[in-house]
Amino acid sequence: MTVSTGRRVTANLNLTLDGRYHGPADMGAIISYAATEVARNHLGRIHETATTAVLGRLNAEGFLGFWPTIVDNEDADPRDRGYAKWLVDAEKVVLSTTLDTAPWARTRVVNAPAPEVVAGLKATGEGDILVNSSASVIKPLLAADLIDRLYLMICPEIAGGGPRLFDDGLPASQWKLSHHEVGELGETALVYDRAR
Repeated sequence: MTVSTGRRVTANLNLTLDGRYHGPADMGAIISYAATEVARNHLGRIHETATTAVLGRLNAEGFLGFWPTIVDNEDADPRDRGYAKWLVDAEKVVLSTTLDTAPWARTRVVNAPAPEVVAGLKATGEGDILVNSSASVIKPLLAADLIDRLYLMICPEIAGGGPRLFDDGLPASQWKLSHHEVGELGETALVYDRAR
């Protein structure tokens, strides 16, 4: 039996009004809201108490090409730089069945089911565990009822196709709204805590 240290598992994802994290062809319905004031405030909020980032392979590789370049970019928004520095410096766990070597410093690659990996992380260390924009990791954690906090950015568009975050068959659960912020374009940052 795994013992918990009290670490929370948090997850961050941007969604369209129809609950999709990717449209039928691209992420255009989400990307256009990524640089708003509300989105940047939300970005600053997601890592405040986190010490570990958990990523799927695709996001790990994509993030590697972008976020490290922001750390020392004096023209970047300070919230973006703060997040970039946190991500570069944080412990990172990348879940992958295909990677052989870690794509970042302070990173380890694990080929195991997400619930098993996260349960192991909860048993050691301190600080929140942030599952960062990786639906392939968030979905099995939702199915196993292992997520304690959801950071959702709702973009006011209907994608009309593409994968959804909340698939049928998830266990029923209740959530408490802890924070919300609405932007000028109608984008909404939401923080929900699992009511247990």
